[in-house]
Amino acid sequence: LSKHAERPPAAPSALVTSPGRGPSVADQQVTHRPARRARVVWGGTAAMAPGLPPVSRRRHAAALVVLLPLLLALTAAAAGERRGLAARVEGPAARHRHAYAAMMYMGTPRDYEFYVAVRVMMRSLTKVRADADRVLIASADVPRDWVRAMTEEDGMRVVIVENLRNPYENNLGGINRRFKLTLNKLYAWTLVDYERVVMIDSDNIFLQNTDELFQCGQFCAVFINPCYFHTGLFVLQPSMDVFKGMLHDLEIGRENSDGADQGFLVGCYPDLLDKPMFHPPENGTKLNGTYRLPLGYQMDASYYYLKLHWHVPCGPNSVITFPSAPWFKPWYAAEMPVILMEVLAYIVIIAVTRLARPGMTKLCYNRRLEKQSVLVQWLIKLAAIVAMLAAYSIPFFVIPRTVHPVMGWSMYLFGALALSVLVINVFLLLSLDVLTTWLAIVGALFVLAFPWYHDGVERVLAIFVYAFCSAPFLWASLVRMMDSLQTMLERDPFFPRIGEPAPETEFSKLY
Repeated sequence: LSKHAERPPAAPSALVTSPGRGPSVADQQVTHRPARRARVVWGGTAAMAPGLPPVSRRRHAAALVVLLPLLLALTAAAAGERRGLAARVEGPAARHRHAYAAMMYMGTPRDYEFYVAVRVMMRSLTKVRADADRVLIASADVPRDWVRAMTEEDGMRVVIVENLRNPYENNLGGINRRFKLTLNKLYAWTLVDYERVVMIDSDNIFLQNTDELFQCGQFCAVFINPCYFHTGLFVLQPSMDVFKGMLHDLEIGRENSDGADQGFLVGCYPDLLDKPMFHPPENGTKLNGTYRLPLGYQMDASYYYLKLHWHVPCGPNSVITFPSAPWFKPWYAAEMPVILMEVLAYIVIIAVTRLARPGMTKLCYNRRLEKQSVLVQWLIKLAAIVAMLAAYSIPFFVIPRTVHPVMGWSMYLFGALALSVLVINVFLLLSLDVLTTWLAIVGALFVLAFPWYHDGVERVLAIFVYAFCSAPFLWASLVRMMDSLQTMLERDPFFPRIGEPAPETEFSKLY
């Protein structure tokens, strides 16, 4: 190639022949020598240029333009997956230098309740006019309609992530297994678009603006427990180096006292108890290092009952947290007035129907077996069936969805009992026939709550067997109820003819 490159290109008229004779043998050899270089023409003049033809070069360039971004994207995706980065971000872009972040994952018995709690907590930040973005770190299996509601209606920025594997999940027993995915909270260190992030649990309510927390150092937390800080609210400085170090600690199995996020972070910052208390600088500068936060940033809800008002003298009374038993969470407490009103309504129904039973049974119709009488009897039977269905359906729909399951099912059974008593007194049915369904529901709940199933298949089979055994009793109670109703329709004491006065019985004299 170098020898060819040194040879000057030949002009079109390079072959010179003598008049009357053709080219010489040497000229023919030069003329028919295979070309080792591409032929390029500029303005009618041919020249020899090294490389591929222009069409081939353009094809290779186009292929590189298409493949290079694809290779870069695949490389970035693979690197992101190795580092455990967010898969995608939905909602508005980052508008502030700081953010309040929460976390949501699926797989607990109360996923919907925590979804409601996150929205309420974020709206409490809006109410106190927090000057920061609101970010949710959500696992990839959070329902799409939930994500859409939080981005469009609440203005949250939702970061979709893959669940971090918890190497300590075998240490979580019983009810604590719901904390298996709380290590997703470590993704807060990947929010490098922000200078400071306040990470908060969904069971918090903000009473005051807490933007001064963004002046805290690289890590700050509150000590609710005298020895261990609480991870329901802490301040951090996002850093990919810190995040990768935590992932390394997960791989090597750093000591974790509780198998969840709190035990892991306490192990990462074991000397926080000896650090100074955080006091926000008046000039608005950011501090460096680690600090303890005053208790007023994480007021346990139980403190309210000491003075019957929110007052913690050490620090601002800014944030209420509900770290206690699940039935003391704020979304349960908010439903207590509704539950109390329902209890009162059911008690009134039972009392009124019991006292007004004689007057409620004075149904007027003609006892003669004519077409009209048969139609009336059929309508009364249909009304009894509809009333029974309503007695078991209405309580199910009026009980709040966020109520605790134990309290919710108790309220349902009490409401169904109250309305069943109403049906018994209106149609003069036997109590056992009407309440057989109620007893069957109670038994089904006990079968579901049986704690010694090995897996879900055994529970499903147990429910199937229970339903198979209960079906004959339910059918027999329905047949007995219809027979009892037919007997009562054909008797005189409580169903007189039209225009005839109702005979007074010993039972009705008691009223």
